[in-house]
Amino acid sequence: MTELPLYRTGIDPGWIDYNGHLRDAYYGLIVSYAVDEVMDHLGLDAAYRQRTGCTLYTLELHIHYLHEVKSTDEIAVQTTILDFDRKRLHAGCRFTCSRLNDPAATVDMMLLHVHQGATPASAAFPADVAAKLEVLKASATSRDVFGPASRKIELKRR
Repeated sequence: MTELPLYRTGIDPGWIDYNGHLRDAYYGLIVSYAVDEVMDHLGLDAAYRQRTGCTLYTLELHIHYLHEVKSTDEIAVQTTILDFDRKRLHAGCRFTCSRLNDPAATVDMMLLHVHQGATPASAAFPADVAAKLEVLKASATSRDVFGPASRKIELKRR
C-alpha cells in the first residue's frame, strides 16, 4: 500500500469553543479539506470535474473524538483508502498532532462518485482512478484495526 499525502492545518482561533477546544463541526471542515487533497491526488481534481461533470459526494461520516485539540495544535490528517468498489470509496482519516502520542480523532467515511447534472447519478470511477485506488487500498488487517468503531461503515457486496 502506498500512502496518500498528509493534509496539514493550524487551528483558526474562531474554531475554538468556550472550553478552549476545537469545536465539533471543525473536525468535519478539516476532513473535508483533507478529502479535497485526496481527490486531487487521485486525479479527481478541478480539471477532471470540469471535463467530466463528476465528483465525490459524502454519503456517511463518523467522527470519533479521542483527545482534545487545542488552539495551539497543528493538525495532520492521514487518509487511508480502506476499501472501494466501482462507484464508492471507503476512506479513513486519522487526526494527529505533535502534542499527542495517539490520534486526536478518527473519521470513517463513505464517498460516492457522482455525475452531476440536472439529475445527479452515481457513476463508475474511470479505470485510471480505480487503478490508483487499488494501489492505495489498505490491507484487510489495516482496515480491521483502523480505529474505534460505532456502527460499521463498509461496502456491501452484491
